[in-house]
Amino acid sequence: METPRDSANDASPFAGSPPAERLPSGAEQRAAPRFTLLLRVAKLIVDGHEYFCIIRDASATGVKVKLFAPLANHVELTLELGSGDRYQAECVWTAGDHAGLRFLHPIAVEHLLDETLTRGPRRQIRLNIAIGGILRSGGEAVPISLHDISLQGAGITSDKWLLVNELVKVETPILPPIYAKIRWRDHPRYGLIFENTFRLEDLARRCSGIPSRANLPPSHFQDISGT
Repeated sequence: METPRDSANDASPFAGSPPAERLPSGAEQRAAPRFTLLLRVAKLIVDGHEYFCIIRDASATGVKVKLFAPLANHVELTLELGSGDRYQAECVWTAGDHAGLRFLHPIAVEHLLDETLTRGPRRQIRLNIAIGGILRSGGEAVPISLHDISLQGAGITSDKWLLVNELVKVETPILPPIYAKIRWRDHPRYGLIFENTFRLEDLARRCSGIPSRANLPPSHFQDISGT
């Protein structure tokens, strides 16, 4: 799955970097061999906004990622893996829908190659955002907050009591109607598993630009829940 790339003639910290970003010495490149990763989904946290991305080339000093939305000017940028591990980085180049990121501190690249080596269990990448919507269940329509969205499921906050395995319909301004089943509950919080999963590119583009829940005021959630 991973293809090592360690040519002394390619001194870029990330394969595919524009020539202007090449390092002057091949010694640094030899000290940080690169690998090509195929379809490793991750998340970028950019000044309080979260975006899906795909890691391609990686080394101990940086990565090349595929983007689904333009990377705006920013102050802070963090790469998060499915294990929950986070790495602070800076963007050193962009070209079309790809970007080269340099880690602020060298990392153990094997954790990018094999997430079983990381400290936490691997899970679907989730966007920690909040979207107001309507849940339809048992002939009722109630306001909810949809959050922690992944390709296969999400969390909701609902004043209505729901049953585990109950089939519900969720409607939001930015996503198509979602049919899902209640997977777990801890009222007023519930976990959903979607009847039909999203395509990564579709969900990434629809959710781009929505602020992280951590940066929303409490009044936002009060407005959503109707309280």
